[in-house]
Amino acid sequence: MSEQHDDAPGTTGVTGSSTAPGTPEPTSAAPDGAGTTPAPQKRSLSRRALFGLAGAGAAGLAIGGGAGAAIATAVTGGASGIPTGTVYPFSGAHQSGITTPAQDRLHFAAYDVAERTTRAELIELLQDWSFAAERMTRGLEVSESGAVNGSPLAPPDDTGEALGLPPSGLTITIGFGPTLFQTEDGVDRFGIADRRPESLAPLPRFTGDNLQPGFVGGDLCIQACADDPQVAVHAIRNLSRIAFGRASIRWSQLGFGRTSSTSTSQVTPRNLFGFKDGTANIKSEETTTVDGAVWVHPKDGSDWLAGGSYLVVRKIRMIIETWDRTQLEEQERVIGRSKGAGAPLSGGTEFTEPDFATKGPTGKPLIDKDAHVRLAHSSVTGGAKLLRRGYNFVDGNDELGRLNAGLFFISYQRSPQQFIDIQRSLSVDALNEYIKHVGSGIFAVPPGASKNGYVGETLFS
Repeated sequence: MSEQHDDAPGTTGVTGSSTAPGTPEPTSAAPDGAGTTPAPQKRSLSRRALFGLAGAGAAGLAIGGGAGAAIATAVTGGASGIPTGTVYPFSGAHQSGITTPAQDRLHFAAYDVAERTTRAELIELLQDWSFAAERMTRGLEVSESGAVNGSPLAPPDDTGEALGLPPSGLTITIGFGPTLFQTEDGVDRFGIADRRPESLAPLPRFTGDNLQPGFVGGDLCIQACADDPQVAVHAIRNLSRIAFGRASIRWSQLGFGRTSSTSTSQVTPRNLFGFKDGTANIKSEETTTVDGAVWVHPKDGSDWLAGGSYLVVRKIRMIIETWDRTQLEEQERVIGRSKGAGAPLSGGTEFTEPDFATKGPTGKPLIDKDAHVRLAHSSVTGGAKLLRRGYNFVDGNDELGRLNAGLFFISYQRSPQQFIDIQRSLSVDALNEYIKHVGSGIFAVPPGASKNGYVGETLFS
């Protein structure tokens, strides 16, 4: 969590909002998915995928949800302000879901590739995922047969829980974990071990880490964001069915209430501590900053990843009950901002640059040396900045009756070192008393798919 993480333990755009260079512009879906939406890929699901759809049971799949078939023309706005008829094209120079205006809902899943999956089968899986994702982001079912047009004697291709729902700004972003590139018993099973970027390695241990094995790592990941929770969950559910026999979910997380703004058109949201989050986040309109801090460049050493980014996810448990009993003055001291307006304690408004030198009547700096806003600031972290897309989560209660809730932190950066530098700066953060990191993952997110290609094609070509 940082000032790029800002401001506590993290836009709303509308159709036609500004985007970073190469980011596909959103469009409004026509009832039949035609019109201004991109043309579908000229292929279909593989026989292996269709076999998976027929063979996958409930076991091992994500929590159910839905979005599918031909859509209604409703364009009422979701909580993030994006009309529910908005379509973000799946193909493009960069994957959608990075600089795209942050939607209100998330379903994230990390996957393990099955032990016997071959290189050809892995490529086929990525092709199947890309085909289905392209359709779902347009509000269509995963195949022409879909939920109701197939054989009545076979399971339907699509689960169909949201027949009639619009696409709700759905974005599907795919990434590759370090373990995908590992050799097994000296065998490079996918022929990509020598293509692993040097930076794609497990993150070091940080102060406050209490990582649970069930929420760490993964060979592959999918981030599904939308303004309707059913749309996001449906995407993960159906992509998991398609992966049956080739990959299975290692862990997943549902999120609500974005905790960052990725566009200047969005207001700053609040996290579960009640503070505005993401005030200093990189915005998609800051094209020079986005290009320098988010997108991987060819000169960075991995040509296949150029135009992509590195994704870091952290599941951060908030100690809600302790925080709720803390005095307002102390809460604001810990964060370094006012709880109401979100202004730095050095004065001004929410977007006023913090002044770390000015002292108060007692002779102490108005913003404490261990305040979150100070330690996360780029002036302290050597200039490191991140683009955040975090979400709140509530997973019920723990065995002691405490709320199991917090922040599902998501950041994109040109190099993982940017995140590492910020997180190390936060080692003495006063906020650490109220949080603990229980989950973690790092993934290389390839550039966007070509119009008739698939995500990851640059890696395997």
